Amino acid sequence: MVKKSIAVVNLDHCQPDRCNYECANYCPPNRTGKDCIVTRGDFYESNDLFVGKPDQIRISEDICLGEKCGICVKRCPFDAIEIINLPSELNESPIHRYGENTFVLYGLPAPKPGNVIGLLGPNGIGKTTSIQVLSGSIIPNLGDYSLPATFESVISNYKGTSLQNYLERLQEKSIRVAHKPQYVESIPRAFEGTARNLLENVDERGALEGLVEDLSLKSILDNDIKTLSGGELQRVALSATLARDVDFYFLDEITPYLDIRQRVAAANVIRNMATSENRSILVVEHDLAILDLIADSIHIAYGSAGAFGVITDIKSTRSGINEYLAGFLKNENMRIRPQSITFDQRAPKTNIDTDSLLSYPRIEMTYETGFSLTVEPGTINQHEVLGVVGPNGIGKSTFANILAGEQKSDSFSSDSSISISYKPQYLEFEDPIRVDTHLANITSEFGTSYWNTEIALPLQLDKLMSQNLSDLSGGERQRVAIAACLSASADLYLLDEPSAHLDVEQRSQATRVIRRFAEHTGASVLVIDHDIYMLDLLVNRLLVFSGTPSEFGICSTPNDMRTGMNEFLSELGITFRRDERTKRPRVNKPGSQKDKEQIKSGEYYYLPPD
Repeated sequence: MVKKSIAVVNLDHCQPDRCNYECANYCPPNRTGKDCIVTRGDFYESNDLFVGKPDQIRISEDICLGEKCGICVKRCPFDAIEIINLPSELNESPIHRYGENTFVLYGLPAPKPGNVIGLLGPNGIGKTTSIQVLSGSIIPNLGDYSLPATFESVISNYKGTSLQNYLERLQEKSIRVAHKPQYVESIPRAFEGTARNLLENVDERGALEGLVEDLSLKSILDNDIKTLSGGELQRVALSATLARDVDFYFLDEITPYLDIRQRVAAANVIRNMATSENRSILVVEHDLAILDLIADSIHIAYGSAGAFGVITDIKSTRSGINEYLAGFLKNENMRIRPQSITFDQRAPKTNIDTDSLLSYPRIEMTYETGFSLTVEPGTINQHEVLGVVGPNGIGKSTFANILAGEQKSDSFSSDSSISISYKPQYLEFEDPIRVDTHLANITSEFGTSYWNTEIALPLQLDKLMSQNLSDLSGGERQRVAIAACLSASADLYLLDEPSAHLDVEQRSQATRVIRRFAEHTGASVLVIDHDIYMLDLLVNRLLVFSGTPSEFGICSTPNDMRTGMNEFLSELGITFRRDERTKRPRVNKPGSQKDKEQIKSGEYYYLPPD
């Protein structure tokens, strides 16, 4: 029988030594003598299935009254309990559940030879679990965690589908899988040596030379892995994965830290490999423009983060993305989000003239590495959001460091009368301090009501507050870092790549938070990012960096958004169009009719004016 509701207990949050079991004491079934919420030790003593500590709670889903009650959820002082009513339209049995009161997954993506399959959905929704199943790391138990899982039952469940043959090969252990991890920052901790050492060790297809050329890695091959930037690590990780000779490639987020040109180059490498070598590739990606360019078809993942996830049947890429943005899946008759994610058709209006907050002269810097940076004189105005775009390794973060006073320049000294709050590109939280303590330590002039409503709530910080900073995932760290930056009292807020590791919904919410913050406070905000959609919604004016990465960078004076975007994209030779239905940005295929038309007209991104 298909369950209509599930109970999830976060064992990392459940702290019975610090509470009085309010959840059990106030539970209506418990008060009538039923064992709905009890301690785990009562049921799991001397049992191999024991999960958690004996004094932590377990909830009987058969007895629980479901989400309509929810008293235990409200009474738990540590937000450790979720009671969730499953969608009434969900009429299938689960594929896997880790144990009692834990995450449950429904559905699996289906790899296809010669195809790039996309997987689009929020973080914490089961995308990684589904890949662990497809790689053979997990034998799915079909929701019955009380007995050892077997491939026979799974294969029988998928009999007659495209997954049957794949699962049979998994059972026979005749499938090899290569996995590009989501967080490439961890690579230096797992590997010592140069980029060349790493790549040559995994070059099973003899494809290294072509990958190095296509992904522009030649100049950093002999650099130590520990010295590589995020963008360089991302391209090395992608090359190392695609150099393997396996049956199935799983690529978990290929765009973080990559600039637009590098994203398109990576997409082209993956597409060419799938079609020319008949390879099966599954890509998890949150950059919709790149997913649209790379994927033959997609699966949508939806549900409740950390509680349950559903992988839909396969959809065409364009229709799937549009349905995901609309928040309603047609075939499933399922609303997965209360509101749709909308895109502006045109660039923001030219910024109204305001007084200058900060003026900087011509800045010239030359470093021991040989890299030189030239920044033309300019101003950051009061009450504006200034965007910064350009390739990686061109000096954008260096410029931000100079403005923030973290890097010295002979020609510019940060004005001590202007206070600056800075979110760096790379987030290192080694301190075991809790999130709520960390945020409470930041001086803020904004009231608690505004902070809770306009920052904490849309950034979904409530479930992170009792966790330690060092235990957070990349996306969770990013949201906390954005909140911390905006919580400080300052005249200028610098945010370097706030979209990294955020899923589509989180990027939309973060964009809204930053924009509303700028409007509410009247503060000046400088945002460095590669997400064109985020910049399009946020930015009044644009700083464009050009040059040769790792050799020299040149920053022009700030320009209006339209002029700046056309300058930037023309440098890259890339054009964007708008989807006719949703107005979302879509990359034109190089050499296509639309690409040629826009290049000829000089409109690389925005529609011509009326």
